[in-house]
Amino acid sequence: MGRASTVVKAQDEVVGIDVKNNTGDTLGKIEEVMLDKISGQVAYVALDCGSFLGIGGKLFALPWNALHYDAANHCFIANISKERLQNATGFDKDHWPAQADTALAA
Repeated sequence: MGRASTVVKAQDEVVGIDVKNNTGDTLGKIEEVMLDKISGQVAYVALDCGSFLGIGGKLFALPWNALHYDAANHCFIANISKERLQNATGFDKDHWPAQADTALAA
C-alpha cells in the first residue's frame, strides 16, 4: 500500500527543495523542518538563502502555512519579495528560534 500524496518524507521531499516567490524569483532552499515536540505540529521551516541574496548564509524561520507546494515545478512558493527577505532579521545556525517569524507570513 502506497502512502498518501499529501504525506511526505521531510528529509527527501522537503529539505533541500527550492523556495520561490510568486514572481518566480528563487529565495533559497529549505534547510530544515522544525517540529514542536509537544504538539507534533510543524513549528516552522528554516529557509536558507545562502549567499544568493548576499546575506552570508542567514536563515529565516517561515511559518509552514506561508508556503504552498508547486507540484509542476517541484518547489515551494512563498508570497515574499526578495527585498522583504533582505530586510528581515533572520537568524544564524548557532541561534535557532523557538517559533516562526510571523512577520514573514503572507
